Amino acid sequence: MDKKTGKLLHDPIFPLLLRMSAPNTVAFLIQAIVVLAEIWFLSKLGTTSLAAIALAFPVVMLTQQMAHGALGGAVSSSIARSLGSDDIDRAENLIWHAIVISSSGALILLVTFLLLGEYILVVLGGTGELLKESLAYCLVFLSGGFLIWISGSLGAVIRGSGDMRFPALMMIFSSGLQVFFSAGFILGWYGFPKLGIVGAALSALISSGFLTVMMILKLKSKSSLVKLNFSRLSFKKDLFKDIFNVALPASLSPFFTVGTILALTGLVGQFGESALAGYGIGSRVEFLMIPLVFGIGTAMTTMVGTNMGAKNIERSEHIGFLGGMFAGALSGFIGLILALTPDLWINLFASDEATYLVTKQYIQIVGVCYLFQGLGLSIYFASQGASAMKWPIVATVVRFIVAALGGWMTINYFSLGLNGIFYSAAAGMTLFGLIILISLKLGAWRNF
Repeated sequence: MDKKTGKLLHDPIFPLLLRMSAPNTVAFLIQAIVVLAEIWFLSKLGTTSLAAIALAFPVVMLTQQMAHGALGGAVSSSIARSLGSDDIDRAENLIWHAIVISSSGALILLVTFLLLGEYILVVLGGTGELLKESLAYCLVFLSGGFLIWISGSLGAVIRGSGDMRFPALMMIFSSGLQVFFSAGFILGWYGFPKLGIVGAALSALISSGFLTVMMILKLKSKSSLVKLNFSRLSFKKDLFKDIFNVALPASLSPFFTVGTILALTGLVGQFGESALAGYGIGSRVEFLMIPLVFGIGTAMTTMVGTNMGAKNIERSEHIGFLGGMFAGALSGFIGLILALTPDLWINLFASDEATYLVTKQYIQIVGVCYLFQGLGLSIYFASQGASAMKWPIVATVVRFIVAALGGWMTINYFSLGLNGIFYSAAAGMTLFGLIILISLKLGAWRNF
């Protein structure tokens, strides 16, 4: 067994978690800043463009959570468990299975959007120029979506082998590229053609293309523990099954997460374009939490997966609990700061007073519950490593029902307006975190 895998099995947990999560957390934080930078660029185009990106946001969220979260976590888990059981040949064979699944996932999302995308955007409130801009963004983004999926899976392979630094470093470089090209293509800076909202989609694809190339080069290098070898190019039913055992149930989570966003977007859209733009800013800030927790969660997936592969369940559970507490505390602190200081940051993105007020409402109600978002999402990633996705999926479904149904009821039966929608979203987020934590403490990974 190699030295790196041995450390995952025997080193003190919290210092190991800090070392492994630090590169990812920094990289994903920088990626989150890119998201905020894009909002700032788009705000210069006006409220319609801000509302259009809010309308398209579920498509972005679904693609990234499926590629990097559901499938990426499943791939990391499979690689880590293979290495934990000291089977490098199996790990290298798994890479090709991940590539096939990634390519198929990207194609399925593109075809689905071509068939149903415009109808969905109209149902969510898209009309006129708002619909036109949102549709154009989604078509460009999904047409090159395979780059996002492949880069996500190959990065997951490297993380699953215990190397968090290289993917993180490449993400930092790609984030710089994305900001540069976003400014160029959205606003026409540096002599680039001014493409508006489509420029944001194009810059994301350029960034993902860079990541894909760099991950392939790494996996072909001598320094990689697991390598992309054509000699391992064969397909086995049990290896597809190993990935899908985690990826299929985990993929329900992005669908229900995006379903929650779609439902809330549709409910908020009833209150006008400024309300939709304000919610778009608020939900994008919430999206800031996901990269931060993702940095911790991807480390937990690898740590838990390796220990589960070595049959060390008690250590795996301890990793899940400590990581969940850490991610929850970090998310809760940031949410509280954002909620207490809205005047310091909302005006950077809001182009009118009505948009500002909606964003402020949202963050002051939902922001204080980010603790439970961080707690639940990090243990969700750890559960992927344990190949035990039942209770994380239950928690995600409960969140969807509470947020969507609760929001609808507060409007139609209690006339609470936007506040009612946002309180329902906060309640769903709280239950999400609590259910996953309680299931872990009651032995969900032992009883799976």
